[in-house]
Amino acid sequence: MPDDADAVLRLAADLVAIDSRSSVSNLAVAERIEAELKGFDIARVDYVDANGVAKRALVAHRGPRGGYALSGHMDTVPETGWTDPPWTPRLVDGVLHGLGSVDMKGPVAACVIAARGLPDNVPATLLLTADEETSKQGARAVAASDAARALGLKGIIVAEPTGLMPVRGHRSHIEYTAVATGVQAHSSTGQGVNANWALIPFLVEVKALFERLRHDPAFRDEAYDPPFSDFNLVVDNHGTAVNVTVAKATARIKFRRSRNVDTAPIEAAVRDAAARAGVTLTEKREGTPPELPLDHPLVRLAVAETGAVARTAPYGTDASELQDLAPCIVLGPGTIATAHTPRECVAAPDLAAAVPLFRRLLATAAG
Repeated sequence: MPDDADAVLRLAADLVAIDSRSSVSNLAVAERIEAELKGFDIARVDYVDANGVAKRALVAHRGPRGGYALSGHMDTVPETGWTDPPWTPRLVDGVLHGLGSVDMKGPVAACVIAARGLPDNVPATLLLTADEETSKQGARAVAASDAARALGLKGIIVAEPTGLMPVRGHRSHIEYTAVATGVQAHSSTGQGVNANWALIPFLVEVKALFERLRHDPAFRDEAYDPPFSDFNLVVDNHGTAVNVTVAKATARIKFRRSRNVDTAPIEAAVRDAAARAGVTLTEKREGTPPELPLDHPLVRLAVAETGAVARTAPYGTDASELQDLAPCIVLGPGTIATAHTPRECVAAPDLAAAVPLFRRLLATAAG
């Protein structure tokens, strides 16, 4: 409907215009969304993140219980690399540009417009989170909330950009942080201890694990593209100058794993390597990688409504946490290709096409 197309584009632009990087509060975005949900029962799931920043997730519902939910996140990645104003939405040749336009304020707008346009006898639920791009704390808070648990949901459509093709499963990650310590001094004096010399043996061992994950068939999952796990390394000397011995050296590793691969040997090897090198190792885990079988009712429904084959994806979403509430499938407008880039954008017709699809999916639960 033309009115839906205009409404979803206006709301998407309004949301893009509000800075909600994961490092700042998302309260303004949450309040803008609440203004669109007249007649919904809205539970505010408020929390403070690890840096003391106030955050808000929303559980919004109207109609009978026991239906499907649409879900999306309100936070964005940082504005790294942007030369155009990241929070100035721009519509050029039918394409909306701006930080968060596709990941995922445009899809969130489509969820909101779809849900509010349903008749009262159709269960309409929105699960809107924060911190998806960092800790998944918002999704965990929603999954644990009484408001969400009381709804008896049959399933959740996580509206991340998939080109409106159903994704039945994806990887989730473990983030390792290894810290070596030294003694800072002028490097010419011989009095310092460079933390890198302790970190390097750890890095040598984890480089071997990186190669093992790439080439050992035991750790490959051919249902995914690529079939090997991501094991991405970032090393930080925290701004130390070249004439100063390094007091702290940090290695961070994001290890994405599939549900059907036993990664216990890799996890044990990381811990053992840290112990041998004498570095301090901490880890943060997402939930179990979510993956539904092809014959699951939610997968069959998504395939029937889209006419597309269900697939898997190498990235992660809030489904890793929300699956504690109900089975999840990932399905939303736009493409991941421009997400997390300074060229982020989404086609307005893609947002408009998502609205009736989301309504059809939710309407199947009407009794």
